Amino acid sequence: MAPPNFKLNPDRPIGEQLVAECERLIAVGEWKPGERVPSVRALAVQFGVNPNTVQKALALLDERSLLVARSTSGRFVTEDEALIARTGDRIARSHAAQYARAMRALKIGRERAIELFDEQAKAIRGTRERA
Repeated sequence: MAPPNFKLNPDRPIGEQLVAECERLIAVGEWKPGERVPSVRALAVQFGVNPNTVQKALALLDERSLLVARSTSGRFVTEDEALIARTGDRIARSHAAQYARAMRALKIGRERAIELFDEQAKAIRGTRERA
């Protein structure tokens, strides 16, 4: 079973989506620094994808130094907290850029876009507080 917020998009390569989701899991601390990540097979089952696709995604995360492969004991999340923070910032900037482009396309100015963002942030915060 995939993480609750993860849904495959048929218009985007699966491997790219797996890399993005694993980066998110690391950035938000669901996969903690130094923690062993699930095996390729376990992740393939969890995400509902081919193990070869998972292996390629994890290899890319190895190259980005977000994961560290230890030959006899599996893969672990980096303990480089600065790298993890930069990854979270990069993800946040990407979402912010998407929002900014959408507001520009709707011809909504900066101040109104910020108001709309704040409204949604408060609504989400209120939903979490009631849960």
